[in-house]
Amino acid sequence: MGTSQLRAFSTTEKVHERMSRHPRHDTLPEMALRRELHGRGLRYFVHKRPVVALRREADIVFPRVRVAVFVDGCFWHGCSEHGRPPKRNEGYWKTKIDGNRERDSDTNDRLRDAGWTVLRFWEHDSPLTAADSIEAVVRGTVLSPDHLAVPMALIGS
Repeated sequence: MGTSQLRAFSTTEKVHERMSRHPRHDTLPEMALRRELHGRGLRYFVHKRPVVALRREADIVFPRVRVAVFVDGCFWHGCSEHGRPPKRNEGYWKTKIDGNRERDSDTNDRLRDAGWTVLRFWEHDSPLTAADSIEAVVRGTVLSPDHLAVPMALIGS
């Protein structure tokens, strides 16, 4: 959906301005996770396409071991625990969030098909627990499923 189409659905110019200021990169949960990973001696790329031909960026990428990490926002990706639908333009937002979830699933499938391991975490997940899961995969350690940040944190491995 293009910018002009998105603006057409905004309730007011004020709402459009407020929503467009939400950070897409370097969010607080993402930065906390990156600091934790860096403190553990893990080195990675940020906001990089794991597969150049695929127009999808992962938040954190470990290219040598083909691990792509995404930190999904509860609102934007429809977290069942914390994502609350807006009261205005419900149809627009439902379509938007459903589209984000479909794209996430498609991204997982495409990266997995290309030989990547996809790790997804919610913004509300503990950075320490998420880092434990990521470190285990990157370093090749096996963790018990109950130690993962989210039951579906290891997608495609």
